Amino acid sequence: MSFPISGVHIDPIYLILVGFVVGVLGGFFGVGGSFLAGPALFGFGMPMNFVVGTDLAHIVGKSIVAARKHRTLGNIDLKLGGIMVFGTIAGVETGAQLIQQLKKTAHVDVAVGIAFIVILVGISGFMTWESWRTIQMRRAEARSGKKQSKREAARDDRSAFAHIAQSIQKIGLPPHISLPVSGIERISLWSIIGVSYVGGLFSGFLGGGAGYIRMPSMIYLLGIPTHIAVGTDLFEIIISASYGTFTHALKGNVDILIALVMHTGAAIGAQIGATLTQYFAGVRIRLAFIPLPLIGAAIVIHGLLHGHPPK
Repeated sequence: MSFPISGVHIDPIYLILVGFVVGVLGGFFGVGGSFLAGPALFGFGMPMNFVVGTDLAHIVGKSIVAARKHRTLGNIDLKLGGIMVFGTIAGVETGAQLIQQLKKTAHVDVAVGIAFIVILVGISGFMTWESWRTIQMRRAEARSGKKQSKREAARDDRSAFAHIAQSIQKIGLPPHISLPVSGIERISLWSIIGVSYVGGLFSGFLGGGAGYIRMPSMIYLLGIPTHIAVGTDLFEIIISASYGTFTHALKGNVDILIALVMHTGAAIGAQIGATLTQYFAGVRIRLAFIPLPLIGAAIVIHGLLHGHPPK
């Protein structure tokens, strides 16, 4: 099928399947899924500026579906999500402006592609290290005689790097707020704004909701429990992706027809993914997340090395 806006030919079944897979993963991990959807569209011949804008457009509807499900499960901190919006919007606009500058130099595909690879491999590497350290910590506790019931083990969300979040929570820069839903008594407002700005920057520059940056950042930097980070990130993605879609549409970077086709599969997958989170402990969710950025990086590397398929 031909999509005249972006000038590519893609089988709609392919788009629906990609949307469904991204929907399941997004609902489960609290991410927009651009680490897979973006590389998939790029690998099928779509110019990178259209990849970024179109990916943002398709995840808006999917994130609404997934966030509603997480809300019923009690996994969304609305106060945290509302604060993060301000930093995210500023970051998204910064990223979108960077894309515009790169479009003028004709190096947008290479620059965004390399940034994708570095970020995705880095995230996967860090989460592998953290998960291994956390598992080793729990095994040491078990050997020392500390026992947990199955219910306690399922709810155990501790990380071997919890001290990082504790240090950030002690930052004295006012104003400070509390996040009762996330179990945080005191944290600087600027810490939240900083994390959300970086997430928004990558959202505007690389496409999607940048949950692959924000979700781990909320866990490791802010100390948000994994299940709450998943749900809250989806809520925040609705706003950031909507703004990102708007600003990229004004710049001519959105193929709305492709986004709508992908959403037909994503809406179904998102509900399935959100439901599955209640059956997994936090560390298991983090472990399952590790290979996904690597898959996305591999697709981008293939596209950069071999070029786009002929249109």
